[in-house]
Amino acid sequence: MPQYSPHRCDAVLFDLDGTLVDSAPDLAGAANDLRATHGLPPLEFGQLRPMVGAGARGMVGVAFGVKPGEPAFEALRDAFLDRYAQRLLQHTRVFDRMHAVLATIEQAGLRWGIVTNKAMRFTEPIVAGLQLSSRVAALVAGDTTPHAKPHPAPLLEAARQMALAPVRCVYVGDDHRDVQAGRAAGMTTLAAAWGYLGTGATVHEWGADQVLDVPDDLLNWLGVA
Repeated sequence: MPQYSPHRCDAVLFDLDGTLVDSAPDLAGAANDLRATHGLPPLEFGQLRPMVGAGARGMVGVAFGVKPGEPAFEALRDAFLDRYAQRLLQHTRVFDRMHAVLATIEQAGLRWGIVTNKAMRFTEPIVAGLQLSSRVAALVAGDTTPHAKPHPAPLLEAARQMALAPVRCVYVGDDHRDVQAGRAAGMTTLAAAWGYLGTGATVHEWGADQVLDVPDDLLNWLGVA
C-alpha cells in the first residue's frame, strides 16, 4: 500500500456513485429493464459499469447507442430514470471499507460531505436509506446549483454549507469531471481508482493530486490511519 505524508484539511467531500457507494448494480439493472421493454437482450454488467458515473446519459448511451440531442434521447432518458427510481436501494451499498473510513474520519475530528451530479430526488433517498443522512455535513446534488460538475459551483456550495474555505476541503471522486471540478474550486483532488472511471483518459492521466487505489489509502493520505 502506498505511504503518504499527512495532509491537513478540515473536510473530505466525496462523489457518491462509484466513490462512496456502489450503485452500479441498480443503474445497470434499470438499463437492462428498459432494454427488455424494447425487446433487447440484457447487456453484461461489465459493459454497463464503466459508464455509471455518467448517469442517465451514460446508461442510455451504452444501452441504446443514443446521445443527448438525438431524437430518441429524452424519452429514453426519462424512461430509464423512472425505472431507476423503482430500484434505488435494491442492490446499492456503501463500498466495502467505506463505513470504517468514514468512522475514522469522524474520529479524527474531520467533517465529510457528498457532492454528486445525481439529482436530489434520487440522492436524498439513497443517503437516507444507507443511514448516512445524520452524519453528512454537506449534501449537494446535480440540481442544487445552476451548474453540475465539472463546473466548480457544486463544490463551492458544499464548502459554503460547511462554512469552510474551499482550500480547506479535499474532494474524492472516480471520474475525470470530479478532478476538473475540484481543481477549479481550488480544492485538493484525489482520484478513487476503485470506482467506475468512465472511458477515455486513464485515472493516472486526470491530473489528480493523488490516485487512491483502495479506500484505506485516503486514511493514509490524511495521516489518520
